[in-house]
Amino acid sequence: MTAATEESKLKCAGFRCIHCGWRISRLFMQYSPGNIRLMKCDNCKAVADPYIECEFMIIFIDLILHKTKAFRHLLFNMLDLEKIDIKGIVLKAGLMYFILDACRLSLSISRNGAQDASRSSLVFTWTALKVLLDVLLGNFVFVSVLWTGIRVILKLNYYMPRYIEILLAVLVSSYFKMFLLVMMVWDFPPAAIFIVDIFVLSSNTVALRALTQLGTSTCIGLLSSAHIAKLLAFEWLLH
Repeated sequence: MTAATEESKLKCAGFRCIHCGWRISRLFMQYSPGNIRLMKCDNCKAVADPYIECEFMIIFIDLILHKTKAFRHLLFNMLDLEKIDIKGIVLKAGLMYFILDACRLSLSISRNGAQDASRSSLVFTWTALKVLLDVLLGNFVFVSVLWTGIRVILKLNYYMPRYIEILLAVLVSSYFKMFLLVMMVWDFPPAAIFIVDIFVLSSNTVALRALTQLGTSTCIGLLSSAHIAKLLAFEWLLH
């Protein structure tokens, strides 16, 4: 497949069949209020998106279970990447992502030992500035590695909307980071931080696979490289 063909295919970000990823024009036909008929996919002949009739809690459970169908529904049919203000959502999701990363770094710093109480205000200010700088630089490394890998693998040019869509998929699939807020209140073993990191990596992999149709091993390798680069940046900056 040529680069031009691949880029033309990637620009088609409308409704998709959650089973095979085929583009469809509509998800359902509405005859009257409350009376709809779900459309079938022309490619696989299955109902394109049965999640339309499901409660959000069912969708959320399937997201936790890492089902590719649930991520396709979320990214293509629920968010509708062609029509939403994707930049605004990315900025809000990115802000939350930075806050949760700051929580992770704060937990790592707090486990390195207690600080001198007589210098608590100075230490707090310095720690806050250091965490902010570390989060910004660490995520800059993460995005740089991820976008470079995507550009090489998919042979994209500088089609920025596509990179933003991939970034959005990574951000919304990092919901396991919310457990870090709980860890700020209750004590957890240090290994719990890395367990959260593993779940975030696996969820990011499924979301990237649902969005790009890449193989599982390719997505794992790409995201593992980006996450490892970010963790190494964190460790280097912390020490």
